[in-house]
Amino acid sequence: MHGKFFWFDLMTTDTAAAAKFYSQVVGWGVQDAGAPGPPDAPGSDYTLFTVGDRGVAGLMPVPAEMQGQARPCWMSYIAADDVDQTVAKLQELGGVLHRGPIDVPGVIRFAVVSDPQGAGFLVARGLVEDAPPDLPPRTPGTAGWHELYAEDGASALAFYEALFGWTKTEAFDLGEMGSYQTFATGGPPAGGVMTRPPQIPAPYWGVYIVVEALGAAIERVTAAGGTILMGPHQVPGGEWIVQGLDPQGATFALLSDKE
Repeated sequence: MHGKFFWFDLMTTDTAAAAKFYSQVVGWGVQDAGAPGPPDAPGSDYTLFTVGDRGVAGLMPVPAEMQGQARPCWMSYIAADDVDQTVAKLQELGGVLHRGPIDVPGVIRFAVVSDPQGAGFLVARGLVEDAPPDLPPRTPGTAGWHELYAEDGASALAFYEALFGWTKTEAFDLGEMGSYQTFATGGPPAGGVMTRPPQIPAPYWGVYIVVEALGAAIERVTAAGGTILMGPHQVPGGEWIVQGLDPQGATFALLSDKE
């Protein structure tokens, strides 16, 4: 599992409104986790987004010490066999440790980090014994793709290759926007990396959430108060994508094999 994406969290300013928005758009259920969760901000409430009876993502308020500094955002978790060793290697490669490593007893050990170009993510290892298997790929409500907008796509991917052993797969020429390099984390392609265009202010990891049909999902986005930023577009392989902004200001993306 080392190097694989396995969870993602939304940190936002209004968790009740965000829960309602994503429930309407994606079809997620909402379940109180019953305890603070990662990133384990003291006093924070952690909520699970669910598909059926399975948690697939998390929701938490912006921690008090970060209010006014951090914008609402999605953060992806990348698995590590040994969190501490991986964080040490990350720092040797020029990455930055922001918090941790920290244990949520019996649940997870994690660290909040960023790559040398400033894109944030979490390195983590699940501590739950007999965890259920992953839902099948492309199950609606799960993460279907991860995308890094970097200051320099080639050197950013080299960092993750060195840290996690990722491998390059197919590259696509985007013309004036440069190259889009896809990568694998031990199986089929899991995401892509590109140099960020000028309209994206800073490097970040984006996650594409799988939906049943994109057109209907776009209607739900606008009806729930969200904004479409780009798309819909068909991408190589035949799938359809759209990128948007939720009412609290977090960017998100949707993916479907149906227009």
